[in-house]
Amino acid sequence: MSSSAGLSSSSLSSSSTFTSSKFKSQFPSVSRRYSLLTVESRARPFTACSSTTHNTSGKIHHCSLSRRRGLAFTATLPFLLPLHEFIDDVSAKAVESGQSEYLRIKEEIRKVVTKGKAAGVLRLVFHDAGTFEMDENSGGMNGSIICELERPENAGLNKSLKVLEKAKKEVDAIQSVSWADMIAVGGAEAVSVCGGPKIHVALGRLDSAEPDPEGKLPQESLDASGLKQCFQRKGFSTQELVALSGAHTLGSKGFGSPVAFDNSYFKILLEKPWKSSAGMSSMIGLPSDHAIVEDDECLRWITKYADNQNMFFEDFKNAYIKLVNSGARWKIK
Repeated sequence: MSSSAGLSSSSLSSSSTFTSSKFKSQFPSVSRRYSLLTVESRARPFTACSSTTHNTSGKIHHCSLSRRRGLAFTATLPFLLPLHEFIDDVSAKAVESGQSEYLRIKEEIRKVVTKGKAAGVLRLVFHDAGTFEMDENSGGMNGSIICELERPENAGLNKSLKVLEKAKKEVDAIQSVSWADMIAVGGAEAVSVCGGPKIHVALGRLDSAEPDPEGKLPQESLDASGLKQCFQRKGFSTQELVALSGAHTLGSKGFGSPVAFDNSYFKILLEKPWKSSAGMSSMIGLPSDHAIVEDDECLRWITKYADNQNMFFEDFKNAYIKLVNSGARWKIK
């Protein structure tokens, strides 16, 4: 819009001078034959610039600048329209190209991420993006997890990375994709393949060439207050903390089926089975899971999500998108 406005403005200025010098005798301002009614109506916004002159015979001639600008605008318009059409065409092709790339990544991920492997792939997302710190502007979704596999908190993630590596090689053969994008889309597909919400994430993240600082992931041993403070430093609310914790419904933590993404996590939290001494019930969940259900603010959201799976799905989707954008550096398009 701004470039078009600038172009038409300069064209109007030069064209009005050209028109007044060459066509003054052909288009006298009093002539009705060449009034160009359609152009005149288009040129009405310029009527404030009109002026009045007197000739030697005493007759008044209205030297209307608006009409001259209207003529110039009419002359310029055919050249402006193809420019807009060209820009629209380029934009449409860019969108189509981006959609094609996204679908290709999804297709290759779907070939390798089964329900049994979904929990590990989703865990990759949390451990890559979870290092983000707002105040330090460090960490985040940058693919640095591939340099951090030896850290104790990342034990076992090498297997999940190898799963995505198979898909990445196929995508890279056509068009290079960053690890950050691959992991972000991989986690979204892991949720979807297990029955969770469909999550569309943007592409264009850049990979980091070095590992993120250590000790930035939320600790499993934190109480509710510590967890809320930790997530707040990363830009997440208590609601988002609880929604993202729902990812623990996948895997072997004891919250329902290990391969079904649903709201079982919240229902079981409310039952607090770990307080029972019977069988394996005491092994369900992590200390952090046990902690949030004892916090009043967290409990409000736990109760809502236990009652309304659609609400959980929507809030998880939004929190997930925010998570995979945290700390990301983007390609300049």
